[in-house]
Amino acid sequence: MQIHVTSGAPAVLRAGALVVPVFSEGRLDGAAEAVDGELGGALSDLLTNGEIKGNVGEVALLHAPSHGFKRLLAVGIGKREYGPEALARYAGTAVRHLGKRGVTSIAFALPLEARHHTRDAAAFIVEGALGGTIDATTYRTEPDKPIALESVTLLATAGSHDFDKASLESGAERGRILGEAVNFARLLALTPANDMTPTHMARAAEDVAKKYGLKFHALDEEQMAKKGMGAILGVSRGSDEPARMIVLEYRGDPSSKEMLAFVGKGLTFDSGGISIKPAENMHEMKYDMCGGAGVIAAMSAIAQLKPKANIIGVVPSSENLPGPRAVKPGDILRAMNGKTIEVINTDAEGRLILADGLCYARELGATRLVDAATLTGAMVVALGHAATGTISNADAFRDHFLALAKHTTEKYWPLPLYDEFSQTVKSEIADLRNSTGRPAGSLTAAAFLKAFVDDLPWIHLDIAGTAYTDAETPYLAKGPTGYPVRAFVALAEDAANGAPRTKNGAAKKAAVR
Repeated sequence: MQIHVTSGAPAVLRAGALVVPVFSEGRLDGAAEAVDGELGGALSDLLTNGEIKGNVGEVALLHAPSHGFKRLLAVGIGKREYGPEALARYAGTAVRHLGKRGVTSIAFALPLEARHHTRDAAAFIVEGALGGTIDATTYRTEPDKPIALESVTLLATAGSHDFDKASLESGAERGRILGEAVNFARLLALTPANDMTPTHMARAAEDVAKKYGLKFHALDEEQMAKKGMGAILGVSRGSDEPARMIVLEYRGDPSSKEMLAFVGKGLTFDSGGISIKPAENMHEMKYDMCGGAGVIAAMSAIAQLKPKANIIGVVPSSENLPGPRAVKPGDILRAMNGKTIEVINTDAEGRLILADGLCYARELGATRLVDAATLTGAMVVALGHAATGTISNADAFRDHFLALAKHTTEKYWPLPLYDEFSQTVKSEIADLRNSTGRPAGSLTAAAFLKAFVDDLPWIHLDIAGTAYTDAETPYLAKGPTGYPVRAFVALAEDAANGAPRTKNGAAKKAAVR
């Protein structure tokens, strides 16, 4: 897809459609006001007649055959005090509405308020436009009419105000990188488990490494056994598909010993194992690798954005099936750090493969850790599909991450990690047990993971409620969302500012970013 920035007036623009924002207060300004004048007040008439009120997701289409832009689409953006996600939704709504009607070239006008954050506004519009192109019908022999977006143009002119063209171009390029990375994560997750085994996932990561100049390796089961990774190997025993421990490395600051590690759950299919899940909706368990897909996709963006920081992505990947050799309730597994684990429920497998993934990230030199996993249904009960649960052993690190994430289109919410949860996950026969029942299920799962990070600053992101959506929205198709690619990239770029290598002692928490 081509991306352009033009400083020409809307009247001379040539595109399949021009998109303008309309706020809920109903007042036209900027490019919307200028275009309304060109069309003899036709847009004002839509507002007067109530055909569009400016509410989020509303659209109204006008045809303009005598003009270069052929069509005008007004898209409701809501209140003028909008957040960053509003511009991404504005663009995604337009792309999905127009793309399904065969429009392949779309121009976007920016609201006047974007002059205060021109680069970011351009980035969110391009990212949202790309996000709107994906549909879940990839395997149909007669798929729905695809959205074939060939070009996006950003208008540097909004009425009497001109935006800085260089800032728009810089932001648009960033939006392209992020939008393509998010879509890549979504497409990985959409791929059915017979075409997305741990081997396939490792191959996808290797392709990313070759394309963008990252270092890559993937441990096979023999290599994992030599390193004592009994937790992931226990989960993998029920499947004929071998597990992989996938690693991508970006070295943006070879002089530094600091290394930020992203660890993503790459469970390519989760039947629950011997503790088998109900049949209803089990097909959605192909999405249990969304955390791992997010890590791989984020590393592709990081390699292009080139922050001066060292980042590694680790993806423990396996299947969880009830085969004749499958791990059984009551079995004892030994993780890479030597801790023994009593398996209470084989469907609590994500924390098992993450345990070895976190240990391996530490062995590779990580000084800070962030993991992401579709880990617990309890998180969906707690936060629904609105936000990702964010749990950490370092309050300052967590709070800094939350502040960064606010500037993305993703939502995160802090949850506590009390010492009582660490007591709860203790086993009578082993060091730990992998399931403690329903009470505080997301938090006891996090307490389990805490046992494998040693004293490093660490954040756990439970994306069970945000990794995919069951309902189509005006700006996004049903299916995977691309969480947590945007937040990972934001944290990686922030790492270039320099984060202290501080142990997670109570007296030093305030210094950890």
